[in-house]
Amino acid sequence: MNISYHGHSIVKIKTGEHTILIDPFINGNELTDLKVGDEKPTAILLTHAHNDHVGDTVELAKSNNAQVVAPVELANYLGSQGVNAAGMNLGGAHEFDFGVVKFTKAFHSSSYTTEEGEVVYGGMPAGILFKAEGKTVYHAGDTEVFGDMKILGERNEIDVAFVPIGDFFTMGPEDAAYAVELLKPKVVVPIHYNTFPPIKQDPEHFKSLVKDAEVNILKPGGSIEL
Repeated sequence: MNISYHGHSIVKIKTGEHTILIDPFINGNELTDLKVGDEKPTAILLTHAHNDHVGDTVELAKSNNAQVVAPVELANYLGSQGVNAAGMNLGGAHEFDFGVVKFTKAFHSSSYTTEEGEVVYGGMPAGILFKAEGKTVYHAGDTEVFGDMKILGERNEIDVAFVPIGDFFTMGPEDAAYAVELLKPKVVVPIHYNTFPPIKQDPEHFKSLVKDAEVNILKPGGSIEL
């Protein structure tokens, strides 16, 4: 399994047969190395409905006949846009042909703003536990730290965790480091920082705060092999 980071909250997971994109905010993301026309996802997983996470999902899904998995209200909206979307909810897990997806808690908000300015309710925000090929990847989505992360760490052997460190909209470096203590991943990758002025952070500061996991600061396009 190859897992790569592509700026903001974009994560790409390549297994033997599938390519999974999480939160593919490509156009408008000055940090990403991806181009929409070059991406060929099998599946797209979404943590919540904010535009900087839904991103280019509709175009990517339609052009590649990709399966989208999202919180149910967001999935319903994307379905109305012609996307093949499966709607799940917190605590629910399902084995798709590309792997097992489970939605977990995240404490944030969730709405999508259309080009016409309409604000669409996106349901509950979520984190994602993804399992395939004997490996477990956790994408925290946008969230503050919360106590039930301890349960996630106790019930799952997390190989790689992606956690936001940007502050302002999500937890900052200090809270994110505490989240790592609770989650107990083998490797942690900081995400959701330096995309916009309010979330400017030095990931090295976050790294200095983490004591019990390997911190891998990935530049856009950087990857981990599991």
